[in-house]
Amino acid sequence: MVGAFPCSMVRAITALAGFVVMCCMISLSSAYAGDWRDSGLKPINDRLAEWGVALSATYIGEALGNASGGIRRGAIYEGRLDVGVDVDLDKAVGWSGATFHANVYQIHGPGLSRDYIGNLMLVSGIEALPATRLYEFWIEQSLFGGRLLVKVGQQPSDIEFIDSKYDDIFVNSALGWPGITGVILPAGGPSPPLAVPGVRFKANLSDAFTAYLAVFNGSAAAPGLNDPQIANAHGLAFRVNDPPWIIGQLKYSYKLGPSELPGSITGGGWVHLAEFDDERWTAQGLSQADPAGTGEPLMRRGNRGVFAVYEQRLAFSALGPDKGIGFFARTSISPSDRNLITFYLDGGIQVSGFSAERPDDRFGIAMTYARISDGARGLDRDVQLFTGIQSPIRDFEAVLEMTYLAMVAPGVAVQPVFQYVMHPAGGAVDPNDATQTKRIKDAAVFGVRTTINF
Repeated sequence: MVGAFPCSMVRAITALAGFVVMCCMISLSSAYAGDWRDSGLKPINDRLAEWGVALSATYIGEALGNASGGIRRGAIYEGRLDVGVDVDLDKAVGWSGATFHANVYQIHGPGLSRDYIGNLMLVSGIEALPATRLYEFWIEQSLFGGRLLVKVGQQPSDIEFIDSKYDDIFVNSALGWPGITGVILPAGGPSPPLAVPGVRFKANLSDAFTAYLAVFNGSAAAPGLNDPQIANAHGLAFRVNDPPWIIGQLKYSYKLGPSELPGSITGGGWVHLAEFDDERWTAQGLSQADPAGTGEPLMRRGNRGVFAVYEQRLAFSALGPDKGIGFFARTSISPSDRNLITFYLDGGIQVSGFSAERPDDRFGIAMTYARISDGARGLDRDVQLFTGIQSPIRDFEAVLEMTYLAMVAPGVAVQPVFQYVMHPAGGAVDPNDATQTKRIKDAAVFGVRTTINF
């Protein structure tokens, strides 16, 4: 009977079962050991705090399996160790109002999206090529009594721009850094696993309004055929001469109704000053699928996008004002002629504080939708015309995610997750189909993430 069961599924079940057992052992041991972090970085941090220095370390490990669809079935284990240091420069060297931060990633393991599904919006936000890489390295200066914050150095954009506090529970990469910017910007834009040098301004204009503006180097790696994660393998490229990416947003915060439920609306836009390939046409005005042409794409000058974010606390929990039901929605639009994705929408709900016995547990459900651009769809029709093969015309990729985060010990979270990936790569041709007429099938993903904060 074992021989009749796919070996990939045996590996998937074995990996997931082993991971669950490990998490249970951590949970049980913590019940007797108290806060195990007391024997970790805490004693060191207590001493370093006198000099304004704080160390941190977080490990995220995931066992994820593709149970059906995609390119093939199977399971992987991947992990990321994040080691960081924060320095209050006032305490350390007398530099008033300044802080320093740096962190390093150690990334290991294969990727489920890369090796088993083939979708655009990666199943996991930590999926990346294995590497040890400097991620952030910046100084932030507070001015005018904290009304203006200026951050200079290698930094990401995803923690402040086009972001919601209610999306932090989710595993899919697009529910962190939006699926559209993560796909159409060079090297995916400043987001894990690659940050870039830049300058960010944050102005607290009033209690209700906060403005953000940033100028980033336009790419984390040199242009070329190499994967940016290979071209900038250790995060030390520090590129500053590429055409810049500029992004700005204005956030309005408010409180709603007699219960004063907090919410916010954010609107903004971005421009990139580099050149971008046209999705359909060559410089000669022919389709890139036309065998009479060169196949070299027409170059479009610059790129741009507009976006909006809405988040709202829907109800408070009896366990505290920081718990309850929260809703978020994000959307973005970019030109169709030079981008694979032209329209993006996501949204979800996060619930916390629903159990006095487990006050820190959280539950979330969310969905993403990315529409393939008219330019890319036009190229697909051209491929049909010139080859005579009724290959699929891409339309959209969407992901449904459901997850539950359980705090099994102080600093230790175990998180079962389910994702259903619809139309991977927009419904692209299945690379295993010799006829080139079938799409990659929808994929059902099961897994467990564990997060340990030392």
